[in-house]
Amino acid sequence: MSDIEIARAARKMPIQEIGAKLGIPSEHLIPFGHDKAKVSFEFINAQAGRRDGRLILVTAVNPTPAGEGKTTTTVGLGDGLNAIGRNAMICIREASLGPNFGMKGGAAGGGYAQIVPMEDMNLHFTGDFHAITSAHSLLSAMIDNHIYWGNELEIDTRRVAWRRVVDMNDRALRSITCSLGGVANGFPREAGFDITVASEVMAILCLASDLDDLRGRLGDMIVAYRRDRSPVHCRDIKADGAMTVLLRDAMQPNLVQTLENNPAFVHGGPFANIAHGCNSVIATKTAMKLADYVVTEAGFGADLGAEKFLNIKCRKAGLDPDAVVIVATVRALKMNGGVARDDLGAENVEAVERGCANLGRHIENIGKFGVPAVVAINHFVTDTDAEVAAVMSYAGAMGTEAILCRHWASGSEGTRDLAAKVVDVCESGASRYAPLYADGIPLFEKIETVAKRIYRADEVLADRKIRGQLSEWERQGYGDLPVCMAKTQYSFTTDPERRGAPTGHSLPVREVRLSAGAGFVVVICGEIMTMPGLPRSPAAERIHVNGVGQIEGLF
Repeated sequence: MSDIEIARAARKMPIQEIGAKLGIPSEHLIPFGHDKAKVSFEFINAQAGRRDGRLILVTAVNPTPAGEGKTTTTVGLGDGLNAIGRNAMICIREASLGPNFGMKGGAAGGGYAQIVPMEDMNLHFTGDFHAITSAHSLLSAMIDNHIYWGNELEIDTRRVAWRRVVDMNDRALRSITCSLGGVANGFPREAGFDITVASEVMAILCLASDLDDLRGRLGDMIVAYRRDRSPVHCRDIKADGAMTVLLRDAMQPNLVQTLENNPAFVHGGPFANIAHGCNSVIATKTAMKLADYVVTEAGFGADLGAEKFLNIKCRKAGLDPDAVVIVATVRALKMNGGVARDDLGAENVEAVERGCANLGRHIENIGKFGVPAVVAINHFVTDTDAEVAAVMSYAGAMGTEAILCRHWASGSEGTRDLAAKVVDVCESGASRYAPLYADGIPLFEKIETVAKRIYRADEVLADRKIRGQLSEWERQGYGDLPVCMAKTQYSFTTDPERRGAPTGHSLPVREVRLSAGAGFVVVICGEIMTMPGLPRSPAAERIHVNGVGQIEGLF
């Protein structure tokens, strides 16, 4: 059976019964149909005094066209923990329409390790992304409206920093000229669009602790500058209150279930290559009050998602992860070892051993945060015993353990060994989590720390304008913020074609953006775009409704 056929055949429990497993009374669930619901703030706030469960991060090697299965493994591990008698919950991100209709496809797991309802999750779900887009767009409209009606704040129209967003890959909108058509339409200026998942509003929703914190962070956003370079904030435009209203319901986590009827929060969705790549703090912290083990994931490879989870999310939310699972596949390691995609089906132990350098780099990097790591080998039917043994041997030499997982084919039965190992690691108390850099060091030094210690770059290339901008933000009081690196997900370098574990490279910084409300500085490196484009043959060409009203081609 295909992934979508498996999802359609799922025997879902009413969402009230899933909530009951967590002790959530039905009156504190706001249902969206029979199989998904939001959890009320009243219930969330009432859990404040409860003990926190263990937190496990699932990350991966650098993504390849061969596939890694990070979300599939996250779901499989959560099911596996429940199967061995542990009270576990899953926390993942919501899917963006852009990649779903572009190249990536669905984001709900696969095989017998999925979260359902799959189609809903990958489309409009509970409307959170629409709310974020609307709130962002409201602020955009209010900025231009303020300028039109006299510009009391003396905004320099050449220095409006607030870009528009849409939840779709559309390269034609990266750079635009707005307000054309005459005096009645305002003052023409250059502008542009990002994808919604790159919006600072998305980042804020995922980092805010409650509605008051949400409004405060929204108000802190810098939207423009005056001629004297002084900042204009969202609260100066008086948009923060209305934006909070639009985001009120979106702030509440979404409760769904796995194929094995285990609970999952799916909430928030910043990308990891252009944003911080983690689900919401409110979902993660609520899950830790309701379950003994919480399995969450961070986007793309560990050099992006895990680095930001550990340097930004954990730092800002006061989280102390107990273990990290690094997902790898034999196929991906062979690609990192130089094998072409068409040749992945043939046994090639030497290529696996070469490609393990990529895995080893990620193991080393996680160790720099003081958190113990376990390797999950996501099994494919073409894997040979010798290839799997090579990965296990390499992981052992790196001081960790690699465990073969068959959750795609067998669900929780395929992750029992991984679940047992993760429990042992968590219960050992071995984690000594600490961020990679201190708050107080200069912003450029933070960029250099990530570049050199995580990417293994020799140097950071940044012109005088960028360095001056960082110094100016430090003078304005933003020097303690962490940095959010925007870089290709396919390589440790800024060249997506350089696989493996390259050294001897430089990290070019093209632009820096201050996300004062989210609380980090975005560092755009190389050719990375905050508005992706569609591929030559987008998935949208193959997505349709069949003769019986079912969605085809989404997954």
